Amino acid sequence: MKFIFISDTHGQHRKLDLPEGDVIVHSGDFCHYGSQDNMYDFLEWYDQLNYTSKILIGGNHDFFAYEHPEKFKEYLPQSITYLCDSGTTINSIKIWGSPYLPDLVRWAFGHNRGIDMKKHWDLIPSDVQLLITHTPPYGYLDQTRSGKSIGCEELTKRMEALHVDVHVFGHVHASYGQVTNNGTRYINASNMSSGGGLVNLPVVVEI
Repeated sequence: MKFIFISDTHGQHRKLDLPEGDVIVHSGDFCHYGSQDNMYDFLEWYDQLNYTSKILIGGNHDFFAYEHPEKFKEYLPQSITYLCDSGTTINSIKIWGSPYLPDLVRWAFGHNRGIDMKKHWDLIPSDVQLLITHTPPYGYLDQTRSGKSIGCEELTKRMEALHVDVHVFGHVHASYGQVTNNGTRYINASNMSSGGGLVNLPVVVEI
């Protein structure tokens, strides 16, 4: 199956030039500073895309999904699968998604580092093949423009115990790209560049 990975569109989703595929995955920050108008417009746009399956998680800019989770689910079109510490299966491919991230505790889905983050990663089943998070794991495509790594240490530890085929995330715009380690393909799919423009292309992967 052909997966299309996008992330961190920040309300500029209609500017994307999307390739053909079977499944599209958005790794969070579909809104910009929590705008509900962004949210409504994004959901309408995402619903109308020509993909068999559409998967979505939240990010630190997606305040309505964080503060009003049940109401947010009511707004979701049936075509969209929203994951929040939960999973789904598509053509026998087991998928798990979580929006939580370390630091930024006053933002959506932000928690303190350490045990507050570990409790979310402990929920990831051992047989997951595609993992979707908003935060990168620490040390993997998580460097800001200043060179500081801001990924989650607890997620890196959890990844060592898993055998995930693909781990896709966003959040750190400056580290868009891909790297493979111990059989896992790590993808930072941030479409927004570190300079603020929506310039990074969607990532296409066969799973």
